[in-house]
Amino acid sequence: MFTGIIEATGVVETLTPRTPAGTGARLVVTTALDVGGLPLGASIAVDGVCLTVVERSSGRFAADLGPETLAVTTLGSLAVGARVHLERPLRLGDALGGHLVSGHVDGVGRVVARREVGTALELEIAAPTNIAGTLVEKGSVTVAGASLTINAVIDEAGTDARFSVTLIPHTLTVTNLGGLAVGAPVNIEGDLIAKHVDRLVNARLSLRNPGHAQ
Repeated sequence: MFTGIIEATGVVETLTPRTPAGTGARLVVTTALDVGGLPLGASIAVDGVCLTVVERSSGRFAADLGPETLAVTTLGSLAVGARVHLERPLRLGDALGGHLVSGHVDGVGRVVARREVGTALELEIAAPTNIAGTLVEKGSVTVAGASLTINAVIDEAGTDARFSVTLIPHTLTVTNLGGLAVGAPVNIEGDLIAKHVDRLVNARLSLRNPGHAQ
């Protein structure tokens, strides 16, 4: 479990596909974050994706990416030298500065607009339709691992749902989000509680009305 408060960034050292093709890849990241003390098998969030540490030393770690991770996140398209957001797992008793984040990405969204608002930056993001039910104005969403507050939700018939977030100067300093261009893909995780409520409500509605579409 994570909070969506980015601790540091890392740099992709290597991304090596496994053979045969389609069976996964190994990601190696270098970072100033203290990962040497993480036990093998520990979790770490990379751009919002919960990965398992399979090798580590001072200043670097390796994690394996399975076929599902490659299919539903942006990690498979990372280039050597790319910067990624990092967060170590939450410990019981730690401050919950963001919101509850599982690290299980729901899908990949895309930046559709950028607007400077004083010293802040507003991003508008198109989210996959399966995430639409978890988007709530003034609620939380995880974008590339960062916990953000939704300014507005824009539902457009026949298109992906869109939402906007504001990046304050601190967020622009400690994350890579300010450098995202229009069209850039980002990992999206809907609010954990909202996802469960959405699922339970839709299941109950389906029982009452078999024709109800989720």
